[in-house]
Amino acid sequence: MTVRDALVADPRVLAAHAPAREVAALLSRPQVDTALVVEGGRLVGCVTRESIVAAVASGEDVRTLTARDLADEDVTTISPDAPLDEALRVMAEHGLERLAVTQGGRLLGVVAREPLVRRIMEDEPPPADEEPAGVR
Repeated sequence: MTVRDALVADPRVLAAHAPAREVAALLSRPQVDTALVVEGGRLVGCVTRESIVAAVASGEDVRTLTARDLADEDVTTISPDAPLDEALRVMAEHGLERLAVTQGGRLLGVVAREPLVRRIMEDEPPPADEEPAGVR
């Protein structure tokens, strides 16, 4: 199985020109810790709560900033053709719960750690020493 088989194809994203207020509103939701920023379908960065705090701490007027201004351009991504175990390795290596899936710079979707682990475990055959249910 590949990442393409497990990706969520319509992740929540922010347009690069979205105002900082919109970014903060999205990141204030308890289940959202990172917001991907796109421009013309291309992934241009991601914003975290820490990004907003850093902008305020540096004295920037966040009322005039956009998602692109706040975004970190160094986003860890993976190809849709990568194996699922490679996606898990990359997530573990970078401490990520979600991983952006891109091809040619275009954002195709995201994969999340928990569903990925479940999917891999469902596809793995049982250990050789384990009898199938109902066999004695």
